[in-house]
Amino acid sequence: MFDPQSSLMGGVLPGDGTVDFYLRVATIVDARTVLLDLGAGRGEWFEDDDVPLRRNLRLMKGRAVEVIGVDVDPAVLENRSVDRAAVITDGVIPVPDGAVDVIVCDYVLEHVDDVAGFAAEIDRVLKPGGWFCARTPSKWHYIAMAGRIMSNGLASRLIRRSQPDRKQEDVFPTVYKLNRLRDVAAAFPSYESRSFVFRTRPSYFFGNRALFWAFDFLHRVMPAAFSGNLFVFLKKSGSG
Repeated sequence: MFDPQSSLMGGVLPGDGTVDFYLRVATIVDARTVLLDLGAGRGEWFEDDDVPLRRNLRLMKGRAVEVIGVDVDPAVLENRSVDRAAVITDGVIPVPDGAVDVIVCDYVLEHVDDVAGFAAEIDRVLKPGGWFCARTPSKWHYIAMAGRIMSNGLASRLIRRSQPDRKQEDVFPTVYKLNRLRDVAAAFPSYESRSFVFRTRPSYFFGNRALFWAFDFLHRVMPAAFSGNLFVFLKKSGSG
């Protein structure tokens, strides 16, 4: 099975989105930070990513004063990358008002159906001056568009086939209601935004060398919105 990054120093491609995203998150995390990993799941990256550079960069446990992992999936209770974990029930994040400095929400926004309720919970638990950091596919990414055309079951099967290393328990239904920058801005109108569209490298190529390089060429020539992720960085008004 073709792995385009296996022969490169550090095991990552130039323009690796995980590296770029978490380097930016790292600039606002220190020993005083309470960090909420929203949609932490079982911590599949911690368990399955065999690239130490990415794993070490993503791991905020030990860097922040506390990392809290929450998810609707009870698998979060087994997550070893957080200090403590809790299950979200009825859309309520199980932490007190104004309890966290930074929220990291990685590949979760595409699954959010109740946008207003989700945004209200973010605002409730985030301290004034705190940051909401999210990564999610652009609504116009070719995979997102294919997912909207197909049923969720068919889309899930296609994703598993195009990413052979991805486990079935890590594929969830998508709705793509928060996947344009203007949708994010409308949901968080009072927040300062430093968000942008990040041009990605191909992730869905069935482990095939020729498909990877064909998609890589398309990623370089297409507008970023058709092949990229939103990198959402929102700062809540006020001071912490």
